[in-house]
Amino acid sequence: MHKVYFSLGSNLGDKEGNIREAIRKMERLIGAVEHQSAFYVTRPWGFVSEHTFVNAAACCLTPLKPREVLRLTQRIERELGRMHKSHGGIYHDRLIDIDILLYDDLTVDEPDLKIPHPLMYERDFVMQPLSEILS
Repeated sequence: MHKVYFSLGSNLGDKEGNIREAIRKMERLIGAVEHQSAFYVTRPWGFVSEHTFVNAAACCLTPLKPREVLRLTQRIERELGRMHKSHGGIYHDRLIDIDILLYDDLTVDEPDLKIPHPLMYERDFVMQPLSEILS
């Protein structure tokens, strides 16, 4: 089994409900959720919005390979109503965002999949919940 850490965020609709539902779907599709952080209310990062975010981190145990995990997190985002991913450093309001932060001690550097997440250390809204659950 592989240990995968995720960052989750939402700044539209029922923010905490969106994250809870994403975690339920992750548990069903990706693997057992071993740890989940508290919810953190944060300001948008990288863009201006009147909507604050709710952020959290989760850790799953999974038999899946990194690319399969990515495919399933993107499926969960679509199922929860996310239509567009952020590209090129241009960010928008979103119902749900799920990022893979760490996958065991693996390093992946592909155009659409980078592990560890390259911006995680610059983002307090990622590092604070992650530090709560790291084991």
